[in-house]
Amino acid sequence: MEAIVCEAYGPVDDLVLRELPEPVPGPGEIRLQISAVGVNFPDALLVRGLYQVKPDLPFVPGIECAGTIDALGEGVSGLEVGDRVAAMSPRFGTYAQAVVVPASHAYLLPASLEFTQAGGLLCAHGTAYHALVQRGSLQAGETLLVTGAAGGTGLAAVQIGCALGAHVIAACSTPEKLEVAKRHGAHAGINTSGDDLRGAIRSLTGGNGADVIFDPVGGELADTLSRSVAWRGRWLVIGFAGGKIPQLPLNLPLVKGYSVVGVFWGNFCEKESDQAHQNHQQLFELTASGALQPQLHAVMPLAQAANALQQIEQRTVCGKIVLTP
Repeated sequence: MEAIVCEAYGPVDDLVLRELPEPVPGPGEIRLQISAVGVNFPDALLVRGLYQVKPDLPFVPGIECAGTIDALGEGVSGLEVGDRVAAMSPRFGTYAQAVVVPASHAYLLPASLEFTQAGGLLCAHGTAYHALVQRGSLQAGETLLVTGAAGGTGLAAVQIGCALGAHVIAACSTPEKLEVAKRHGAHAGINTSGDDLRGAIRSLTGGNGADVIFDPVGGELADTLSRSVAWRGRWLVIGFAGGKIPQLPLNLPLVKGYSVVGVFWGNFCEKESDQAHQNHQQLFELTASGALQPQLHAVMPLAQAANALQQIEQRTVCGKIVLTP
């Protein structure tokens, strides 16, 4: 099988396309013939050696995909050869034509859901759904502020926030990205490159601040965000696409009575697999019904994985890039 291989930690353009033997599923595992691979910002961090874990070299990156089961390991029940599934791989490896994953990490797809949609749905929309529902307890009528609102995870949060009945404010770095967020339901927008972020948040929330902040950017925005959370609000820490891990003065959540809540979708799927299954099936049903419409920035051949990751690092992507082996 063909696979994208990281042979040394470093720039994403050092990735190479190699011919590897197909993996064999062990007990409790399945093998997928992959039709679509979701490309995510953590994939680039992984290749550069900046992610929370460092796989032994060489390795195949990638954490999500969709495809067809073609082999079952011993003891697998509830799934069959020929089933169409989306899956996440806790050991990475989805930038390939085939991958082995635990059966518990595979999710049956509705017949109407295309592989290109499903292949990029788990990580971004799964993160956003878990963040807003389980971690943020977002309620209808509350104000949700989303940073990086045209990126894969941010745009997913805009869509899900709207579906949950929140008033959604999108914060993006360009007017073009703001238009994308508004097309997907955002009620208001802030241009973080030109607007006074703190003043805009105060104006759009009547001086109260945002009830929930969904923040995959961090970096320089964090200082303003730390002063822009409403009383009893929730600041959801998703990631640091801005490149800098901010330092938070703890007196601010103390005096303003808000919570800072970490969101790590991968660990959630490991530790609360039953809830993760419910979340993902709900996402598939919402997408199949048209209530959610994932934004595909591009569908690219597997061999262009490095190009896809470069676009994500440069923050030029609106929605998701999907690779097709």
